[in-house]
Amino acid sequence: MLKENCHSPYLMPGESVKKPPKPRSEEEIIKGWSGNIDSPLVSVVCHTFNHENFIEDSINGFLMQKTTFPFEIIIHDDSSTDATREKIENYQKKYPNIIKTILQKENIYQKGLRPSMFSFPLAKGKYIAVCEGDDFWVDENKIQAQGDFLENNPSYSVCYTDSIPFENNIVIDRNFGGAVCDLTAEELQKGPAIYTLTACFRNVLDSPPELALVRYGDKFIWSRLGKLGKGKFLAGIQPSMYRVHSGGVHSSSSTFEKNMMYFQTYIAMAAYYKRLGDEQLYHYFLGKLKQQVYSSDGVSPRVVSVVTSISNLLRKLKRFVGGKP
Repeated sequence: MLKENCHSPYLMPGESVKKPPKPRSEEEIIKGWSGNIDSPLVSVVCHTFNHENFIEDSINGFLMQKTTFPFEIIIHDDSSTDATREKIENYQKKYPNIIKTILQKENIYQKGLRPSMFSFPLAKGKYIAVCEGDDFWVDENKIQAQGDFLENNPSYSVCYTDSIPFENNIVIDRNFGGAVCDLTAEELQKGPAIYTLTACFRNVLDSPPELALVRYGDKFIWSRLGKLGKGKFLAGIQPSMYRVHSGGVHSSSSTFEKNMMYFQTYIAMAAYYKRLGDEQLYHYFLGKLKQQVYSSDGVSPRVVSVVTSISNLLRKLKRFVGGKP
C-alpha cells in the first residue's frame, strides 16, 4: 500500500491557476547551460492531440525551466485536426536548437500504436520528463532538481512530485490518485499510480511488443523502471497542473471505459512478464485483472467471460510472439 499523503498543498480548491509566463528567447535559455548542447541531460517529452487551446501553456512551462545543463523538448503531435500543429511549428521556428517535433500525418493511436514508441527513441537525454499537451508545469526549477537528484542517487530510477487538478482555470476538489511518498523497487514493479506529468526517469526503456496493447502506459513504465531502482517523491518541487476537460483521455472517460482500459493494460502486462519468465509479476497482474473484473460495476457477464477466457490463455502462454523484452 502507498503511504499517507505527506505533502502540504500549494493551492486549495476554488483558487485560480497561474499560468506559465511568456518564454525567454532561445539565446537567453541556452546561455545558462554548460556542456554540449547536442548532449542534453534531460529530454522533455510532450504528447499532444487537438490541444490548440492548451499547448502554449505546456510549451511555455517547458521553456521557463532554468537549468545549468542542456535540455531538449520533443513534441509529438498525433495528426491534430485543429490548430495545434501550427502553434507547435511556430514555437519550433523560434527555438530550433531546443524544440524537436514529430508531426504525424495520420493518427497512430487509432492504429493501436503509442506516441512513446516514436518520442522515446528520439530522446537524447539521460533522463526523460513527460508532460501531455493539455497539462503544464509551474516550477521553473523542476527539471534541474530532478536531474540533479537522479545524477546523485543511482539507486533511484524515477522521481516525481505532486499534481493539482483544475478545470476552467480553477482548482477543483478531486483526487485522481498518485504516489506522494517514496516507493520501493518492489512497489514500483506493481505499476503504482504516479502523476505522469510530474515524473522524470532514466532513459533506459525500449518498446516491447506488449506496449501496443497497454492503455495505461504509465503503469507499464513505472513497473519496468522498478526493475532498475526505487522511486523518490520530491516534495520541494511545486505541483504540476493537471487539466480536467472534455477532451482528456482519462478524466473524460466513463467508468466502463476506464474499466476496459484497465482490463487491457493488465492483460498486456501479465503477458509481458510471462514472456520474460517472471512468474511473480505475471501472477500479480493476472490477479489485478481478475480483481478489476469482479469489482467493476456495469461490466456484463459476457465481458467477464471473455476476460476469464483470456486469463486462461495467458496461463498456457509459453512465449509472446516476436520482440525483445
